[in-house]
Amino acid sequence: MNFQQLRSIREAARRGYNLTEVANALFTSQPGVSRQIRELEDELGVVIFERNGKRLTGMTEPGKGILKIIDRLLIEAENLQQASLEYTGQQSGTLSVAATHTQARYALPKVVQSFRTAYPDVRIALQQSAPEHIAEWILSGKTDIGIATEGLSQFPDLVSFPCYRWSHLIVVPDGHPLLSRSPIKLEDLAEFPLITYDVGFTGRGHIDAAFAQAGVKPDIVLTAMDSDVIKQYVSLGLGVGIVASMAFDHGRDKGMRAVEASHLFAQNTTRLAVRKGAYLRSYAYHFIQQFAPDLTRADIDAALNGGDLS
Repeated sequence: MNFQQLRSIREAARRGYNLTEVANALFTSQPGVSRQIRELEDELGVVIFERNGKRLTGMTEPGKGILKIIDRLLIEAENLQQASLEYTGQQSGTLSVAATHTQARYALPKVVQSFRTAYPDVRIALQQSAPEHIAEWILSGKTDIGIATEGLSQFPDLVSFPCYRWSHLIVVPDGHPLLSRSPIKLEDLAEFPLITYDVGFTGRGHIDAAFAQAGVKPDIVLTAMDSDVIKQYVSLGLGVGIVASMAFDHGRDKGMRAVEASHLFAQNTTRLAVRKGAYLRSYAYHFIQQFAPDLTRADIDAALNGGDLS
């Protein structure tokens, strides 16, 4: 039994049993992956995968139980490598952080700046994507820390921490008719074309829920992942924007006005997530505490060992 065999099993389950994708992920050949899987099955005396000819089609019941053990073994192997670096006093390395576009653009810059001052020898790899992809990257070990608003608390193998709460704003060009209505109602918004986030991004679920509960059908004509893209199209007069509160700067966003919308849409909670059972280097703790100052190291350890902090 070796780690390459274990990784082949894990990646096959993660990648829908597509051995070509598994081979690419592990930087090997498809026949090599097939051989690693078969050798481990022969050694254990257990059929792990269901097959149709040579093609993998699913996991057997014993295979599902074995996969859980493989996941734990590989996580602990990765933890052992991280612990050895920590205990030998090495303060260099790479911290991989995945975040949505809004978090990366507006919430993270000051945290990254402070972190770089404290750990100048640690490289930060910042990735941006949708919450579900961020969760997948954390689970696979591609990224160490994930930051998003929606979805991270829904994965049982992640530990997520609530960091801060925020609301949405309505953004319109100067002189827009909505500025004369106070307070703005959902029915008022429905009179105009709307521009907001893609489904799954930056509190979009709360926007949709508010309209649905009120029985109001919005005319969402354009969606984007990036707040700056939304504001750009608002400035061109293509619609009324609904953006995260932290994404609007009264000094920088010239020619536009922002109107509070907390009375229309439920508040959102930005969460930070790590893989359950992960070994965190000291600089990872530092980054988390810079982003969520109310968290103590004891809070983080307790959550890693027991679950989410609600």
